[in-house]
Amino acid sequence: MSTVNGTPLTRHGSRVPLIPARPTPPTPALPARAEATAVRPPVTPAPTIRIMVICLPDDLPAQAMTSHQLGTHFGVTGTLTTLYWATPRLRPWQRHQLIGARKGQPALCAGGPVRLLDLPGMRHAAAVGAGIRHQVWQQIVHGTGPATPWPVFESRHLTDPDRYPLDRASEDFHVQPRVHAIRLHAATTPGAGHLSVGELEMYQAGQVAYQHYRAASAVAGDAMLTADGRHLAPASDALAHRITYLEQALAHLDTVGPEQRLLAISL
Repeated sequence: MSTVNGTPLTRHGSRVPLIPARPTPPTPALPARAEATAVRPPVTPAPTIRIMVICLPDDLPAQAMTSHQLGTHFGVTGTLTTLYWATPRLRPWQRHQLIGARKGQPALCAGGPVRLLDLPGMRHAAAVGAGIRHQVWQQIVHGTGPATPWPVFESRHLTDPDRYPLDRASEDFHVQPRVHAIRLHAATTPGAGHLSVGELEMYQAGQVAYQHYRAASAVAGDAMLTADGRHLAPASDALAHRITYLEQALAHLDTVGPEQRLLAISL
């Protein structure tokens, strides 16, 4: 809450004199390093961006939908990735409108017009898979207390790397019993309901919240470049920042027309 300049107001609106504060004895000067540490603001870690969704401009030719053209048109370096499902009602003559389409059912592709992409199906499937994964997570962490997510330790390290080095931050994160449980499950049952310590905060938000998170991420990726050049991305990997990004990305997808082309790239 910001402070208001001047004297405070009574409940009737008249100004009243401000009670002078009691004088306090002067604080001894701190050494330069300690003083800098005391006033240093917390540093927000950069987000992890693996998948970016690009809303292609209408005038961009189909020849530009290649990995080596991404830097020229969008200023990013990456490769096309098969994030999307083609709609089950796809006709054979519509396949050429998809980008990087592959055979199979559902047909995977890197993008295409929204009307040819099964975004609802992707979100539903992601939610179902997330529900199963969260049930596995509940079983393996049973009996452990809530754990502090990695972005908290990373922020503390970046804020004061001299006093809190990266190896200390990593040790403090991994020593938590709940993190031990996740890592042991991943080590002993590879590929079976894979759990990631990077999603610890998402798991701890609850099953329904985790399902919503994964469903939204399935179609929005980790960042988005809109057709008018806006770059949407979370401020960090913290769940609150991830949710803010997903809100913005889904709100934008709700406004695009059926002919808007989407393209997914892996960074």
